[in-house]
Amino acid sequence: MASSLTKDSVRPGTPGSEKTFFGHPRGLATLFMTEMWERFSYYGMKALLPLYLVAPGGLHLNAATATAIYSVYVALVYLLALPGGWFADRVLGPRKTVAVAGFIIMLGHLTLALPSAGTFYAGLGLVAIGSGLLKANISTMVGHLYDGMDGTRRDGGFTLFYIGINLGAFAAPLVIGTVGENVNWHLGFALAALGMALGLGQYLLGGRHLSERSKEVPTPLSAAEKASTLRKAGLWAAVAVVFYAIVGFSGVYTLNWLLVPITIAGLVIPIVVIARIKRDKDLNQAEQSKMSAYIWFFVAAAVFWMIYDQGGSTLSIFADSSAKNTIFGWGFPVSWYQSVNPVMIMALAPVFAWMWLALNRRGKEPSTATKFASGLVLIGASFFLFLAPLSIADGGHKAAAMWLVAIYFVQTVGELTLSPVGLSVTTKMAPQKYASQMMGVWFLAVTAGDATTGLLSIAGVDLNKTGIVTLEAVIAVVAGFAAWMYRKKVRELMGDVH
Repeated sequence: MASSLTKDSVRPGTPGSEKTFFGHPRGLATLFMTEMWERFSYYGMKALLPLYLVAPGGLHLNAATATAIYSVYVALVYLLALPGGWFADRVLGPRKTVAVAGFIIMLGHLTLALPSAGTFYAGLGLVAIGSGLLKANISTMVGHLYDGMDGTRRDGGFTLFYIGINLGAFAAPLVIGTVGENVNWHLGFALAALGMALGLGQYLLGGRHLSERSKEVPTPLSAAEKASTLRKAGLWAAVAVVFYAIVGFSGVYTLNWLLVPITIAGLVIPIVVIARIKRDKDLNQAEQSKMSAYIWFFVAAAVFWMIYDQGGSTLSIFADSSAKNTIFGWGFPVSWYQSVNPVMIMALAPVFAWMWLALNRRGKEPSTATKFASGLVLIGASFFLFLAPLSIADGGHKAAAMWLVAIYFVQTVGELTLSPVGLSVTTKMAPQKYASQMMGVWFLAVTAGDATTGLLSIAGVDLNKTGIVTLEAVIAVVAGFAAWMYRKKVRELMGDVH
């Protein structure tokens, strides 16, 4: 996408104040392009992942195990966003942390490109670590560009940033997915590494346009704290190595020895982290109130992502086995379904950004709680729609591709009412003490949702059955109505945040 830089009058001292990026600070272009290439690498790999796991030419696992691995992997990516935020707050600062993250992600994709099951799982681990370091911090740096600006402009900036995410996500399955499915799985993973290399290079070249605040380490570790942290990390690493060595050499090791602890951690850690922040006596009354409101948004988001992220696992595996995957007689790779959501995001995000601004000018913009409620109802409706192709497949027929496209469309509309708004409200409601870490807390909602899906798959629940799909849809719709009913209470707790 072209940068479309234009002269504009902005607040003095804003990075890149001579030019803007679609009316926003010039640094947004740097972060936009960095995130675009990182998402190209991530979503390309993710589009291939469930298909590679079940393919005879891949790891040839059953659908339940593939869904469990996929869900646990995504949960781990977002779980690691929290220590990623901590690392920036206490050690390197956001800007340097993102540079380190890009290198680790690139190395992870190169490891995935090696034709070995052992290196494959190591590559997944590296990509998860790098993504965790990057995710919270790059979004925090977007927030830094809007210090002192009104919330409406910040919302618009995050919506533009969201387009960058989805531009990379759109292109990835078309390029990486096609090569991986039709040429060689591991060559597809190598292309993901190339995408991250391009993103990292662009980030390093465009860093001068970012806010000076992104260089700061808000609460640096003292020498004693560094020594203590290293000792504790070394101890836990040693415990893990010894434990898995014993399990491995005893001959009882299965993949569940790795998957189950991560899924449990994905459910327990979000609760522990939020409770710890809520109990922090350093927070003033206003910050405590905002955290109480934030819990509502967190729970709503966890339910949303539990269903939404199955678009890359449950729906993809269903398409691979039970859909025609043709339009007007023209066949296409299954991974291409993963481009449907991002292209719709790019088409609809500007419409939503314009709509929120137009409603705001008239004093009729829905509250954040109402937007979240709408997202939950829509994600539930998408799984009610999923019941149609499931019924067709149960009747022994292949479901038309347009059924899946329709499901992704409904999910996209729901995403636009919840995800960019959630990113924005997190930066606005974050206590100063937890500036970068709060973005990690937001991503823990994704962890909780995907960990739930992973736990169900590990337990042997078939997520492509009518009963479980109906149950998930009902839970989401009921949660949406609950969020709407309590919207006034949540609004009071948010204080001065709009």
